[in-house]
Amino acid sequence: MTGMPDLNFPAFNRAAEQLRAAGHDVVNPVEVNDGHSSEWADCMRNDIRALMDCDTVALLPGWHDSRGATLERHIAQELGMTILEVEDLLLASTEQ
Repeated sequence: MTGMPDLNFPAFNRAAEQLRAAGHDVVNPVEVNDGHSSEWADCMRNDIRALMDCDTVALLPGWHDSRGATLERHIAQELGMTILEVEDLLLASTEQ
């Protein structure tokens, strides 16, 4: 999010909408942090708390350039969560 135009909110919201339309329960970092502090560390604390209730992480294109996404991915991997690119998760949803 940091360093991206509009904090990449449009991409997060678009992905959340598509995943919900495909039947997934979605935890969107934009929604998790809505109305809260805009400080990076505060947002990450909120995101990581929300991540603990998830079983799958869907990564947006360019995630590897994001310090926060890299941290979230590392946590998810260490906890044995499923990790997929958003496009791959959407594709898998249409194949079922």
